[in-house]
Amino acid sequence: MRSIRSDEHRPADDISPRLQILGPLRIWRDGVELDAGPRQQAHLLALFLAREGRPTSTAELIDLMWDDNVPASALNIIHKYIGALRRLLEPELPARGTGSYLHRRGSGYLFTADVGMLDLVTFRERVASARTALAQQHHETALDKYVEALGLWRGPAGDGLAQEPTGMPVFAALDAELYDACAAAAELAVSLARPERALPALHLAASMAPLHEPVQAALICALAAAGRQAEALSVFSGVGARLAEDLGIDPGPVLRAAHRRVLTQHPPVAIAAGTDSDDGGAQAGPAISLVGRAEELAVLRRTMEPAFARGTAIGVVEGEPGVGKTRLLEEAVTEADRRGALVVWGRCLGGDGTPAMWPWVQAIGTVVDSLPSPAREKWLDDELGRLVEPRGDVLAAAVLPDTGFRFRLFERVVAVIGQASARRPVVLVIDDLQRADVTSLQLFGHLAARLPAGTVILGALRDRAPVPDSELSRMLATVSREPGHRRFRLGPLGPDAVADLVRRETGQNVGPGVVRGIYTRTAGNPFFVRELSRLLADGGALTDDAAARAGVPATVRDVVLDRMAGLDGDSHDLLQIAALIGRDVELDLLARVAGLDVESCLERLEPVTALGMLESGPDNPFSFRFAHDLVREAVSATTPPARASRLHLRVSDALDDSDPDGESVAERLAHHLWAAGPLADPARTAAALVRAGRCAAGLAELELTALSQGTAVVGMRSMYGFLSLDLLQRAEHLARGPGRETEAVAFLYSRWAAHAPRSCVATWFGLFGEMRIRDPQRIHSSIHKLPTRRQAALPDPNQENSNTGRFGQGVVNE
Repeated sequence: MRSIRSDEHRPADDISPRLQILGPLRIWRDGVELDAGPRQQAHLLALFLAREGRPTSTAELIDLMWDDNVPASALNIIHKYIGALRRLLEPELPARGTGSYLHRRGSGYLFTADVGMLDLVTFRERVASARTALAQQHHETALDKYVEALGLWRGPAGDGLAQEPTGMPVFAALDAELYDACAAAAELAVSLARPERALPALHLAASMAPLHEPVQAALICALAAAGRQAEALSVFSGVGARLAEDLGIDPGPVLRAAHRRVLTQHPPVAIAAGTDSDDGGAQAGPAISLVGRAEELAVLRRTMEPAFARGTAIGVVEGEPGVGKTRLLEEAVTEADRRGALVVWGRCLGGDGTPAMWPWVQAIGTVVDSLPSPAREKWLDDELGRLVEPRGDVLAAAVLPDTGFRFRLFERVVAVIGQASARRPVVLVIDDLQRADVTSLQLFGHLAARLPAGTVILGALRDRAPVPDSELSRMLATVSREPGHRRFRLGPLGPDAVADLVRRETGQNVGPGVVRGIYTRTAGNPFFVRELSRLLADGGALTDDAAARAGVPATVRDVVLDRMAGLDGDSHDLLQIAALIGRDVELDLLARVAGLDVESCLERLEPVTALGMLESGPDNPFSFRFAHDLVREAVSATTPPARASRLHLRVSDALDDSDPDGESVAERLAHHLWAAGPLADPARTAAALVRAGRCAAGLAELELTALSQGTAVVGMRSMYGFLSLDLLQRAEHLARGPGRETEAVAFLYSRWAAHAPRSCVATWFGLFGEMRIRDPQRIHSSIHKLPTRRQAALPDPNQENSNTGRFGQGVVNE
């Protein structure tokens, strides 16, 4: 393996290994720079570094590396490179060893970096620290953190690596993080009269993105604030000329505003949306308003870019409800608006009363209003006016019956958008396509096939709740064949992004336990994360205990109830049973609890899975899983308490039948018996709790609690006539362990009461009640001096109790 000795930009310490991706890919181990290997191997490593902490499937890796030119041996090549990379990072790794950094995850791989190992992780940590300091009004500290973070960049992410078009957005997303951080740092530096601190990073970012107007505007304002007005004006002139030459457009609003500030010497307020203002108010924008979506935002930006060069493009974003599709589109088109594009929205509404073609009534009305008055009047007098200003019930039907009129109308829509796009780029957004009527979907497909130059059409839809119907699927299939089409699924947020979102929603620095609890319950769905965070913040301090005890936010409960309203009685009842079973639901267990055969159970689950509330288990085809635990909790809350108790008991019986002695079901069985309450036999519940405590290593407290409950229940039922001696000895032993002497004395008294002459019990019961709180040790000694029918039942408390006992054995029956 070749090494490259170079001191330039070498890490300051010898943490082994060290990797850099914020610029050219570079690797050090023990202070020596290493060769990353062949270009494709280096490219693969760069992809892993760029997606640190996020698993990537082998299919996605193949797509990112080769696009449409996939060799037959692609999978073998990837496996060979991964083995080589593992040995590169850890030379002492044995053959076929997986190592500490490149892990197999399902059908893909995951790269994780140690602390201080990867510059990208350090950059993100320092940016997050800057934002936290800014939110706390610690402006100087925030600027220091921004400068430290920006100083890690050496050029475009993964610079110099051969990249297929499909892989470029991965690195473009990292560059976008630099641009956002630069803009935020520039605004803060100018407000603190320290513009020179942001200039090195701004110059680098501006050289990387010569047509990125927010970055260029930030550079112009920082130069002017530093007293370099002539240089600032020169930058503006150069950017303006390049925009005209390369894209044929004039500078957008953000650049023009920066130019005016230079000329008038006004302080550049909010030059880059997305930082906190000095009074603590939040400015909307990409630097802070959108969490964990840098890569997806970069994809949308690239999708829209052709419109600024008289090209066309089509973008479709899909995902589950609440994942942030609309918010992502809003963020992307905000930048297009700043660059001078006409942004037009059409939102599909549900319900039988919604007029046909409603999203197009909104969208085309906006397009027509953007035209000069004579042109606007001409279009309103045309057939198009019947769409923009419906007369009577022309558009009230589900479809327009006259096929000829429909085609002419569609062509007029193409023509009016073409007239608008001839003046400036047009970005057309149709949201919630799953709610669109048939005619609206047909117009979307017609326009996508006939897009005028300078136009981009974007659509968003749910991929579940409900799943796309046949008309929508047919339209999407047609559109996918058009050139310039890009479609991607927006997934949930990762744990780090969830932590960031929780901090922003609550204004508090939350601990890892709180974040972990919120992430587990919400599965990273931004809507659920936001609502649960607000509920916790309203309750006071965000502690681990508060997060664990928090209920379901009312907004989430209402959404779940709305989804469940369309289910028939059988499916509704089966969903409630599944929710009580737990997050993961075995099909066989669900069928047995419901009293159904598997085929009938599957049939009743179909409407539930169509709503996206249950999905197939990731590792077990014979199981289902709630998409979000918060949804499961909301469904459970809809079950009346009496019915819930009966169902918990039926689940307990089914678990007992499946594996009565298995440790794998011990904790679940105990939970369901406890939840069944008085319907379950108390002794059975206590025994299950004890067994669950013993199966869970280190949970002596749980076992002691179970024994306390069990001895009380069994003792009261038998009036101390039939008690387990082993049980009482085990309970006393556990209670003495944690130093809970009073409880130990209580167990000792129970043992004595069970075996002492009955005439003594009443007398000593009163004495025990008086003494137990004041002097546990005294009562302990006194009980040992009392006469019993079986003195051997009371060992010396000063000797170690070696009898751990087994619940339910050693019963004394006298």
